[in-house]
Amino acid sequence: MIELMKDWKRTNSCGELSEKDIGRDVILMGWVHSRRDLGNLIFVDLRDREGITQIVFDPAISRSAYKKAENVRPEWVIAVKGKVFRRVQENPKLKTGKIEVRAEDIKILNVAETTPFQISGKVDGSEILRLRYRYLELRRKEVIETFRLRNRISSFIRSFLEKRGFIEIETPYLTKSTPEGARDYLVPSRIHKGKFYALPQSPQLFKQILMIGGVDRYYQIARCFRDEDLRADRQPEFTQVDVEMSFADEEDVMSLFEDMMRELFEEILGYSIEYPIKRLTYDEAIERYGTDKPDTRFNMEIKDITDIAKRSSFKIFLDTVEKEGAIKGIVVERDLSRKELDELSEKAKQFGAKGIFWIKIKEDGWQSPLKKYFGEKEKELINKRLSAKKGDTVIIVSDKRDVVNSALGMIRKVVSEKIEPKKRFSFVWIKEFPLFKYDEQGRLTSVHHPFTMPKDIDLLEKDPMKVKARSYDLVLNGEEIGGGSVRIHLYDLQKKIFRILGISDQEAEKRFGFFLEALRYGAPPHAGMAIGFDRLVAIMAGKSSIREVIAFPKTTSAVCPLTGAPEDVDRSQLDELGIDIKEKKDEG
Repeated sequence: MIELMKDWKRTNSCGELSEKDIGRDVILMGWVHSRRDLGNLIFVDLRDREGITQIVFDPAISRSAYKKAENVRPEWVIAVKGKVFRRVQENPKLKTGKIEVRAEDIKILNVAETTPFQISGKVDGSEILRLRYRYLELRRKEVIETFRLRNRISSFIRSFLEKRGFIEIETPYLTKSTPEGARDYLVPSRIHKGKFYALPQSPQLFKQILMIGGVDRYYQIARCFRDEDLRADRQPEFTQVDVEMSFADEEDVMSLFEDMMRELFEEILGYSIEYPIKRLTYDEAIERYGTDKPDTRFNMEIKDITDIAKRSSFKIFLDTVEKEGAIKGIVVERDLSRKELDELSEKAKQFGAKGIFWIKIKEDGWQSPLKKYFGEKEKELINKRLSAKKGDTVIIVSDKRDVVNSALGMIRKVVSEKIEPKKRFSFVWIKEFPLFKYDEQGRLTSVHHPFTMPKDIDLLEKDPMKVKARSYDLVLNGEEIGGGSVRIHLYDLQKKIFRILGISDQEAEKRFGFFLEALRYGAPPHAGMAIGFDRLVAIMAGKSSIREVIAFPKTTSAVCPLTGAPEDVDRSQLDELGIDIKEKKDEG
């Protein structure tokens, strides 16, 4: 039954024929999308990545072709030779809906088993099943269109950067393990037994070395690897647009990426973003949105009403003021139900708050348990401060300032998921992050990475927790899509940062000696940034997860359902590498 193509050559794709091709002899090849047998005619929708063309098998034209077509089934691979005709009944849903090909011959190139989920129509398989048979999922039109979009975005970015003097340089995948925030994926060396390479978490040190080498403007659409606990929107391997510039500061980098995003969204989506992009300091973002990743498509700005609330007779508010806490609120442009208010109160408790207080703005004033504790003047002042109007619901949290900000930030996010955004895409820059933070073990660590230039160098040894970084993140629709910083280009300053982080001179030499040495040979001032390419594509494509824009993604447990990786390897391979695996002891 199965035949070879032999001298048949495809003349057209299944998505390009039109009225101008009527009368032409063509050869099409693809998958059987669907088949309809009307007794004296067989209709086959033939599909490839470009679209679908209707093929008609008529015994009056070719009985042999008609007889073969009686056997074909969905997802069989066939080649059809025939002539283009105008369709009797046009299909406006198809690009090729005005024509059909009447078959004169057919070759069955391959057969297919019944697929575990349907290729056409509604998705009827679980995500794990679809990832297990990813090659079938890739045949779906919407999936291949996502990868067309991804390709267009990467092509645009390459062109944009090259027009501005950047050159793409590949950096190594097998490199040295250097602490950068997450665990490294380690690769054992067969030649040097007992020693390991690490897969790069990012090209950070290499791109800085390229600046020291005089490259001046570098970029790379780079693969990165992080062995960390996964969340819904993380992958162990991912792609980033990596950029570094010599003799540049934060303004140069931010302006470059603003221009890139403005032109990218205009070119790919026909969407004009707000320009220049709004800028907030880290402290401003936390105070006004409760997060350093604010979704600015929605209003609901957090506003401080402590100075007004302290005039009330409400004891909880007065106690908060006495303890130097904060009383802040947001406005939801909806009349929230009691059930919704109770759910938001539970959310606030997850962040350490005792709950929420609410005010509904009605025709005749406040409807709220707080009503009796405030005078009319104070009510008017709160309404004005929060820009609350009739039909709105005010949510208030009273507690320590950081608790209030976190709780209202989460409430703002939960509420925003239920209302229509005022903008389709909204960018915001967050800058001047703290340089340091304490980790879960109480140790000082870098907020971004230890190569970030401090803004307040004079405070480094006196009060490191007050030092701001010359860093910046780009946030889109509440998702951090990229970040960067001005880098440390001075040897002595880099050593000082390592010491403050508790990295001894001996450890610094062991981990970063090659980089420290490079800094002693005339490193120029430089700055850079990396964009999470998968996340950017997902947002532009309207997808909820980056897994949907990666050809062969892993699950949230870092497993590849298609290949079964990770898996055991032969004992002989481990012996070659000098590795012994400890057997797990049975529990019980």
